[in-house]
Amino acid sequence: MARHEYSKDEVRQMVKDENIRFLRVMFTDLLGTIKSVDLPVSQLDKLMDNKIMFDGSSIDGFVRIEESDMYLYPDMSTWLTFPWGAEHGKVARVICSVHMTDGTPFSGDPRNNLKRVLTDMQKLGFKDFNIGPEPEFFLFKNDENGNPTTIVNDSENYFDMEPADTGEDCRRDIVLALEKMGFDVEAAHHEVAPGQHEVDFKYADALEAADNIQTFKLVVKTIAKKYNMHATFMPKPLSGINGSGMHLNMSLFSQDGKNAFYDADDKDQLSSTAYHFLGGLMKHARSFTAIVNPIVNSYKRLVPGYEAPVYVAWSTSNRSPLVRIPSDRGMGTRLELRSADPAANPYLAIAAVLEAGLDGLRNNLKPIHNVNENIYNMSTAERSEKGIVNLPDNLHNALKDLAADDVMKGALGEHIYNSFMEAKTREYDSYRAHVSDWERKRYMEQY
Repeated sequence: MARHEYSKDEVRQMVKDENIRFLRVMFTDLLGTIKSVDLPVSQLDKLMDNKIMFDGSSIDGFVRIEESDMYLYPDMSTWLTFPWGAEHGKVARVICSVHMTDGTPFSGDPRNNLKRVLTDMQKLGFKDFNIGPEPEFFLFKNDENGNPTTIVNDSENYFDMEPADTGEDCRRDIVLALEKMGFDVEAAHHEVAPGQHEVDFKYADALEAADNIQTFKLVVKTIAKKYNMHATFMPKPLSGINGSGMHLNMSLFSQDGKNAFYDADDKDQLSSTAYHFLGGLMKHARSFTAIVNPIVNSYKRLVPGYEAPVYVAWSTSNRSPLVRIPSDRGMGTRLELRSADPAANPYLAIAAVLEAGLDGLRNNLKPIHNVNENIYNMSTAERSEKGIVNLPDNLHNALKDLAADDVMKGALGEHIYNSFMEAKTREYDSYRAHVSDWERKRYMEQY
């Protein structure tokens, strides 16, 4: 969806022409949760003058109570009208960045942090970092009280279609809503697991892509609710079936608009820039895992046997490694990171993988060799011989790897890193202290 920075007069005209009655002012907290302030349209000028204030101490990972006043600066290129709720007057949405009272960008705002990393990229001579996300989600039925169950409404598989299936109807309405909002939807289909779906939309520059992911999640959950279903982006909601990923297709573009990952003369048609960027991804993969797989449940997906990658390797010809190089070349040359999941804060995830790649460029890092065999079929010794290591197998180990990597800590910045580590350590400690049904069933009678 091509962006246009609307002027104040253009916004005022759209409000009049489209009968906008309410403004939804959105931003994202540390954990990737969408936050919003609803304003009557009478507050439009105050919003456009950067005068909307909120209490930052009430937001996870932001500030202490004694420094709580913060301001929302709207990015008017994100202005759009929601295609629902018109019976009470239409609602327009705009995404904001968070600023301090002196007008400086707040370093704890994930969106501001991504802008900072993109500025570092531009200083290295690149123009754009494009992201094509592939977020997956599950649809579960709600009970008579409107609460989500663990019951899916189908038993279909990859690309299956069941006539009169409510999941298919819901997915179609999601696509229609996205298109009305300006998304270029490329494909929508049933995924491998029952109740699992995927909607792919066109790539965009990194900041717009992160905004799009957040908007997409909101649309999916809103439309699902109309069908009395609950949409979840939890990575592994059910045992014994595939979990939900959010593959990130990445392309780096030079100032002249050319794809910096493409080189027609290389045997794989990949440039030295692509190899060095890939080398950075390989070096920092274990460290950025805590960011792209940020919750306890993420690691229930990253296990052998369910298509999710668990080994740090890359390939041009198979889907078992962490990074795959799809066959498109020329302007379509890209690296596909397959480990990320939709629980990730997209602003932090994209900043982390970009910084990893930039470190590869700064230091001329080289990746391990291309692995075209199925890694799942290799023995431990064979993987070791090829230099293939495992991803962290739980959040605790992922956080330890993150804490040991100054480059990835720098990708988050001091404020976000400290808040992230504190929040995630608490999360893992809570999980570690919990006694599950699995443990009771396995051990109560045996011991």
